[in-house]
Amino acid sequence: MTTSSTRLLRLISLLQTRRYWSGQELCERLSVDKRTVRRDVDKLRSLGYPVQASSGLGGGYQLGAGADMPPMLLDDDEAVTMAVALRAAAGSVGKLDDTALSLLSKLDQLLPARLRRRASALHAVTLTLSMSEAPLPDADLLTRIATACRDHECLRFAYRRHDGDGGNRHVEPLRLANAGRRWYLVAWDLQRGDWRTFRVDRIAAPLETGLRFTPREPPENFAAYVARAIRYAPFRHHVRLKLRGSAQQNAGRIPSWCGVLEALDEHHCVLDIGAESAESLVAQMLIPGLDFEVLAADEAMLPELRRVSERLRRALGD
Repeated sequence: MTTSSTRLLRLISLLQTRRYWSGQELCERLSVDKRTVRRDVDKLRSLGYPVQASSGLGGGYQLGAGADMPPMLLDDDEAVTMAVALRAAAGSVGKLDDTALSLLSKLDQLLPARLRRRASALHAVTLTLSMSEAPLPDADLLTRIATACRDHECLRFAYRRHDGDGGNRHVEPLRLANAGRRWYLVAWDLQRGDWRTFRVDRIAAPLETGLRFTPREPPENFAAYVARAIRYAPFRHHVRLKLRGSAQQNAGRIPSWCGVLEALDEHHCVLDIGAESAESLVAQMLIPGLDFEVLAADEAMLPELRRVSERLRRALGD
């Protein structure tokens, strides 16, 4: 027979893990009768937990949103996951360091020694390498963009392209996409009449919201569209290669940042590569380590590719 305090803690944990519980389910989980469940719920309410109840057929209990956030119970795995996630988030979103450290210090005081060692192990032995000079997107900016996406509000902002040119944008925001340290906004560009992808760290203030809009149908295969937009479309030069082997067979050997891999048939696939220079283009063409056929390439880029090939031949000798 569990004690009253142990049972209350178990009840809080159950209410926090699922949106709705029937009275019978709680009775079975706690091994008590319905009267005891009602008494425990009243006790939680007196402690500040906004537990809502509905009666009749299908009645039950759920934890509502209150004016004050009640204490939250975490099991071992949840506590460790929260600590690891806070450290990771601080490395991909700007201006989160102070808040993350504050939360981690509070969590650290509450964790037993065995969990504190688990939660800090990854951070203690991990070295974070800066793979890009691009600044991290501001947490407040991400939140404001996310709110506009959710509430279907138009956005106006200044934007700096990859080539340094700037301009103003007026868009209908659809969704944010995260790729490591980079965040992207996918939106319908009202000036260009087409879907566009914007790097959030290139969006400049002031960010203004406007009238509400009716969401448009997103591009088919949304994930593939975003992948193509951030790995291929922004670059000045492009090449399309036919590789031997199916897309499934080659997916493991070709890094996702190298290009966009597409299925062609059961024996071949296509790799779309984008780059800013002939040297980068050649390097990415060779990364898969496979023989390939060039299906399409920028005509103006072909002489440059040949010059790079000749330089490589001279360096290796006859």
